[in-house]
Amino acid sequence: MNKGLRLSEKWFRFGLWLVALVFAGFLIGLGGTVVDNLPRVERTHQIDEFIDAESAEPLRQVITKSSADLRVLDETYRQAELRHAQARATTMAAQQTFSNWLAARDVTRRSDQDAEVIRRTAKLDELKEEEQKALQELQQLRQRRLSLEQAERGAQRELDGLRESARHKLEQVARQQELRVFLYRLALTLPLLGVAGWLFVRKRQSMYWPFVWGFILFALFAFFVELVPYLPSYGGFVRYLVGIVVTIVVGRQAILGLTRYLERQKQAEALPDVERRKELSYDIALTRLGRKVCPGCERAVNLDDAATDYCPHCGICLYNRCEGCSTRKNAFSRFCFSCGRQAAGIA
Repeated sequence: MNKGLRLSEKWFRFGLWLVALVFAGFLIGLGGTVVDNLPRVERTHQIDEFIDAESAEPLRQVITKSSADLRVLDETYRQAELRHAQARATTMAAQQTFSNWLAARDVTRRSDQDAEVIRRTAKLDELKEEEQKALQELQQLRQRRLSLEQAERGAQRELDGLRESARHKLEQVARQQELRVFLYRLALTLPLLGVAGWLFVRKRQSMYWPFVWGFILFALFAFFVELVPYLPSYGGFVRYLVGIVVTIVVGRQAILGLTRYLERQKQAEALPDVERRKELSYDIALTRLGRKVCPGCERAVNLDDAATDYCPHCGICLYNRCEGCSTRKNAFSRFCFSCGRQAAGIA
């Protein structure tokens, strides 16, 4: 805090800074609401909007029909598998029975059973034929299933190709939308920065400085939080180029400002001591002395040394003696702290 301020004034300034922060907070909330609603200006696009409908619709129909046929075919295939397994089991059982019967016949060697051999052989052939039919049906279903799967995969590949092409178009549109939304943000933020810069230069010391600083904080927040993170990247080139340009502009202004400041300081240091002290603000002088720097040239001075009455860098008077009691006092003080006499040259 400034040592030249009254205690009540310090608390009032603290309260006014709170007012500035609260004012900035409400402005930031309002600005954030406006910025959050900016993307609603643009319509949200879906990838299906960019797919060639004439080419995609037949492919979708093929996929849908193939999927439905495969579901039906799967049920038929499972039933055919069961029939084939049953026929094969029946054939194997009949073949085992026939083998056992032949073994018994070889033992007895009865010629009257030749007709039975022929009948059993014919029956076994019929069972094998049934098994073969079931196997052929199963193979046909497999072939049909393979054809449906190939048709579905082919249609899906073509549809994926169309979707990939549509995705590139969607990305292009999304980048264009992103750029437009950024331009909307820029159109809102740049005027705020301009107004904030004008207020900083012209009004930051005015009676309504809390609202000025609140607006400045709001403008800085809008720039660094609501605008800069949404700067289109384009692989990083744009952001780096913008950063370079902004750094050059800001650096140039800083260099020019420093040059002007040093020139003003040189001109001020050339003025007589009395005129220089008259142009220095009382509060600023006490603040700089509290930081142990010269109020005139802002260079460090050893104020703890009682013999230091003048700045060794610019020669401005820092301490003098009261005309009433000859007490060594601050040359910028309005009254003597020892006898209370008004300093010379103070109205």
